[in-house]
Amino acid sequence: MREPTTVVGVDVGGTFTDFFSFDESGKRFATAKVPSHRGDEARGFLEGLGTAREISALASIVHGTTVGTNALLERKGARIGLITTRGFRDVIEMRRRDRRNTWGLWGDFTPVVDRDLRLEVGERTLASGEIRAEVDPEEVRAAARTLLAKGAEALAIVFIHAYANPSNELAALAAATSVWPNENLSCSSQILPEIREFERTSTTVLNAYLQPVVGSYLARLSEALAQAKFRGSFHVVQSNGGVMSTATARRLPVRTALSGPAAGVIAAAAIARAAGFPNVVTADLGGTSFDVSLVIDGETSLAAQTTIDFGLVIRTPLIEITTIGAGGGSIATVDAGGLLQVGPESAGSDPGPVCYAQGNERPTLTDANLVLGRINAERPIGSAVARLDLDAARRAIELHVARPLGLDPMTAAEAIVRVANARMAGAIRLVSIERGHDPARFAAVPFGGGGALHAGALIKDVGLRAAIVPRYPGVTSALGCVIADIRHDQVQTLNLMLDGLDVTRLAARMAAEAVAALAVVEAAGLPIERIETVFELDMHYVGQTHTVAVPLPTQLRDGAVALAPEMVRSAFERTYQTSFSRLLPGIPVKIVNLRTAAIGRRPRFDLSALAPDEGTSLRDARRGTRQVWFDGAWQEAAIYDRLAMPCGTTIRGPAVLEQPDATTLIDPDLVARVDRLGNLIVERAA
Repeated sequence: MREPTTVVGVDVGGTFTDFFSFDESGKRFATAKVPSHRGDEARGFLEGLGTAREISALASIVHGTTVGTNALLERKGARIGLITTRGFRDVIEMRRRDRRNTWGLWGDFTPVVDRDLRLEVGERTLASGEIRAEVDPEEVRAAARTLLAKGAEALAIVFIHAYANPSNELAALAAATSVWPNENLSCSSQILPEIREFERTSTTVLNAYLQPVVGSYLARLSEALAQAKFRGSFHVVQSNGGVMSTATARRLPVRTALSGPAAGVIAAAAIARAAGFPNVVTADLGGTSFDVSLVIDGETSLAAQTTIDFGLVIRTPLIEITTIGAGGGSIATVDAGGLLQVGPESAGSDPGPVCYAQGNERPTLTDANLVLGRINAERPIGSAVARLDLDAARRAIELHVARPLGLDPMTAAEAIVRVANARMAGAIRLVSIERGHDPARFAAVPFGGGGALHAGALIKDVGLRAAIVPRYPGVTSALGCVIADIRHDQVQTLNLMLDGLDVTRLAARMAAEAVAALAVVEAAGLPIERIETVFELDMHYVGQTHTVAVPLPTQLRDGAVALAPEMVRSAFERTYQTSFSRLLPGIPVKIVNLRTAAIGRRPRFDLSALAPDEGTSLRDARRGTRQVWFDGAWQEAAIYDRLAMPCGTTIRGPAVLEQPDATTLIDPDLVARVDRLGNLIVERAA
């Protein structure tokens, strides 16, 4: 019997669940898009998986999930308890003493763990790592029993300075484990052994908050897959764009916080590199949100931490993604001041836009695009409905937007699109211009169900070089699940001075961290072509609060790391000079943290597999014309079957390109060409 060779990427979004399956032996692929079911995400996952191929015939499944993100945003995680050092139960509530409204005298913040579920025990570890007072295991067991009696489903253990010496914390973990009835325990020295008490506490607490939610979700999926006789490997995309096993995801669910969007960035970066565009801004427009990220010189931008919502800080490596509530399902309203707003409230997949005829009566961005003729009512994306209700969409826009603003329905529909475009352009400026990057050097990669409809507006409003619309924009995040590498990141606080540095000791510590990270990667169970290690040091001049991430040009080889004092110093000075355009001679330098990443490079996905068949022709792809509204007037636009367009084709706007997973709009003053990989390169007309 032939071994299964098909890998499937599954991305669960707020409106649709997307699938990309690839048979590595025959180089065949298939795509699918089915409605998501909020609160029962596993349902859409399993419904769509069966459309790809017989589940028992799949070799592996890689999943990008929003379950953890939604649980954080909606505060629907588990009831958890916290055991911490006496006197520090309120670290999670005081945060950095910041406020939601900077200029207000009052703030509001409710931690995910109630104060009566934050218990203290006697112990003390100094910043040097010295144990001043050992923890009493019986006191920990008593605290754990109390938390269980109060209904805690998961437990976090965070002791002061446990990053410097985890002995007390690990002893407490062992004591708690002896009485805790499940595996939902999070210990800060295992989650984030890094200096800064609030960030370490927040990350550990949020990990515990997500463990029962993400763990039960993955358990339900695994059980359903087993019943369908799936015998392959099941993996999850994490926030840094890498892949991890479901076992790791259950232990470290906090690393799934931006799982789905991260997969999309990985795919968009790969597509752009192959198309010859090393500098791009990814623009993922789904049903509920618009996610943007910067890719420079072909590399995604990683951040050390993010804030999911006010006060909910996660410190773990992740792709820098800026999200706003502007998607195809974003609801258009006129506020009390008479201003038109689009989002952040979304109709999602249930009930969905008005044109879905599933109960929603308030107009959305999708309804506006439909009324403007940019979407074909007879060919909706996904399989939520057979056709879209154009009349209902027009009536909703007239009632809720046109009349309050004194506009006709067409002008009101165009206003909805323009407001949404302005919000998207603002998000792109935030990650480009406000960080010192010239948008004219960057191309957009619009994807998601609605991204390609707004490609032209993004080019013109932001001043971008071009737009690269992927061959299958609606399932790009699912494609990212298929091509993402396996990755595991670790961090450890060192607190070493650069002067007099014992490089032999540091190199040994780096090697030990790398070996531990490699073990996680190798246990993932996916095919790997090679493994790489990446080392960074967080460093600063003494007296400074913040650090710079200093990459070290060395690898783990034969279990050892080659390191020299001059390598560390020159790497720091080069990075600091690049960041701040000057050095500070005479001031001592400190190494704060060691960051280690192990990356298992999976076999490269050949994007040429997505290219159009050689027998296609532009004449066969043409589907006639349709009236489309641009700048206050109807214009006749050519309609094409996007997937039937051959490589080398060039078309001028206005035009609409339709395919099962997305619709692409070419504005009147733009031109588009199909490159050798089937991507659509959209630029200003000469």
